[in-house]
Amino acid sequence: MLPFQYYLMGFLDTLTGHLILVSYLLAVTDEQAVWKRLKKLPPLLLSPAAASLLSLGLYVIPGLREFGYLRYGVTSAAILAMCTAWIMWTWQWGFCRAFTAACMAAIFQVAVSALAQILFLMFPSGPGLDLAAMAASLACSIAAAWLLRRFRFGAWFRLLLEDPSGLRRTAALTFALEVSMEVFLILQNGLQGQYLPAYCLLVAAVVFVIIGLIVYLARRLDDSRTLQMQRDVIAQQRLYEQSLEEIRREVRSFRHDYKNLLAGLSQQAEEGELKALRATLSELDADFDRRLGKKIQLSTQIGNLRIPQVRSLFLSKLTDMQKRGVTCRLEVLRPVEKVGISVWDFVRCLGILTDNAMEAALGTQEPWVEIVLLAQGGRVFLRVSNPYAGIVDPEKIWDDGWSTKGPGRGLGLAGYQRILEGCPNASACTSWEKGVFVQELTVEDRP
Repeated sequence: MLPFQYYLMGFLDTLTGHLILVSYLLAVTDEQAVWKRLKKLPPLLLSPAAASLLSLGLYVIPGLREFGYLRYGVTSAAILAMCTAWIMWTWQWGFCRAFTAACMAAIFQVAVSALAQILFLMFPSGPGLDLAAMAASLACSIAAAWLLRRFRFGAWFRLLLEDPSGLRRTAALTFALEVSMEVFLILQNGLQGQYLPAYCLLVAAVVFVIIGLIVYLARRLDDSRTLQMQRDVIAQQRLYEQSLEEIRREVRSFRHDYKNLLAGLSQQAEEGELKALRATLSELDADFDRRLGKKIQLSTQIGNLRIPQVRSLFLSKLTDMQKRGVTCRLEVLRPVEKVGISVWDFVRCLGILTDNAMEAALGTQEPWVEIVLLAQGGRVFLRVSNPYAGIVDPEKIWDDGWSTKGPGRGLGLAGYQRILEGCPNASACTSWEKGVFVQELTVEDRP
């Protein structure tokens, strides 16, 4: 029977590994509300105890004592499963996203474990030295996680996490990479001393290759999205031109009837039929508004959007709202020619706000969305309003996965907040009063 000190050191080593994994998890998810996530850390600390008990149970089972690799694999799989469950609870994510994030963080954690094990091989073992090595590993991991955040690795990885169409492939890839890193750790057993430096370099090289692969895949996804948005711009521009052509044909048709309408009005005026004249003028005004007025007004508002990407987005959203029976009131009183942040970031913010407003409005008896966009002195102000029949919790609407439709549905506002965190000259404001939900965004000109 192994001494108690052996089990204690094993538990502390597993606990350190979990803390290292959490530090990398916060980095790879590009988490901004760090302390909010750390408040939910205590339940995760049950995982090292459960893993230690599992390892002990497998060790004492007759016939399994000699199969060290099998016991290690089962314990590692259990730890990965427990960490995934904790991420699902903490971030309110679905299994696939949580599992992908856990695998990505585990890749870095196992790499640190592989390098830390070399310290145990190079120096004499002892409780004091072992604790010092654990503390050094934790400190180095926190520093490495900070560097990952500093160089925006998490922002790229988050793009892959937020791509529902490719999430399963990303999960499979990260799991395969995590397993390969576990294999590197296992291969360390029996490694001769002269090969330890080469082993360290190999582990470090593999980690950098994995980082490069993730960034490359995320950039490809980002480029694909940008290309698709550009195609949408072209398609919506054609739709706008078709709308202008329809207005032109309506004007020609109206002008054709103009002389006949004036002749009838003149006849009524000469005969003193003032009531009939007023009624005819009222009908003429209503007919003009029905045939041309609203189209011309909307065309004027859209025409003030001088940024093609923004104009195309509004055309797309207006068309979508019209199909779904949502009344949209758009006001763009002055030309909007530039915005103080990336155009694509601004378009993403617009898309998130208008989509959320439309979805919320559909749950009311008279769905409507009001969009006001003002530009003055380099400043751009956006206001999106919609009715909402429920109750808004301002502390939860920014959480990943929170939605009025249930857990795991709300990804928009959290993504919206992350976009704004990278734009210091942009500020947002949210309000809810008397059944109307309002989102405001102000973008100052770049200094």
